[in-house]
Amino acid sequence: MASVTDSTPPPPARADAVVIDLEGTTSAAGFILGDLYDYARPRLEEALGRGGEAVEAARAQAVAETGLPGTASDAEVAEALRGLMASDVKSTPLKTLQGIIWAEGFAAGEITSHFFDDVPPRLREWHGRGLRLAVYSSGSVTSQRPWLRHAPQGDLSGLIEAWFDTANAGPKKESASYDRIAEALGVDPARLLFLTDHPDEVAAAQAAGWQVIALDRAGEPWAGADFGAPAVPSFEQIEVLP
Repeated sequence: MASVTDSTPPPPARADAVVIDLEGTTSAAGFILGDLYDYARPRLEEALGRGGEAVEAARAQAVAETGLPGTASDAEVAEALRGLMASDVKSTPLKTLQGIIWAEGFAAGEITSHFFDDVPPRLREWHGRGLRLAVYSSGSVTSQRPWLRHAPQGDLSGLIEAWFDTANAGPKKESASYDRIAEALGVDPARLLFLTDHPDEVAAAQAAGWQVIALDRAGEPWAGADFGAPAVPSFEQIEVLP
């Protein structure tokens, strides 16, 4: 099924929980790839040098992922990670380190997040009606929580019940990841609704038996794609019923 952005909105979805993607779906990809990447890029080497279990694990993963020798310096690892950033590679160790850096930036008031204006009212409405809400993003859970907490429209983090990323759920383009999320939430896949802007994520979620509505937002990377699912330009066109 081609994108239906320019036709009648899809019929109401019947779901017990809504799982949302972030980049390109609730928030502008350009903001993340611009402002936030610019903030993290010069801070990677310092973050790698801190030590600690999470950082050391991310460092080891980054070395293995980029093919660097085990003796690589923090500067060399940071430079390799910047190369992944330049290509927008969805790297789990990179996302972990970015999440640590961004969380500190949010707390210090040096950066803020971004949400399309149609998103917060819908999330608050759904939560108020008892719908369960979760996030599934390639960005680490460490970055997801402050991203929602520091929304310009007010703290949205309290609306979210569960947080999933490529570390605790798996790659977003694999159906098994959606199986894991359904199991973690304890919800029949047929009663789950996923909102995303990426055609491959649409296909993976559908293969796992989920309902999917694609966000086809003007100016975003996948605008105008053949999503293989109903597509809408904003959350205002999405209705969810129990």
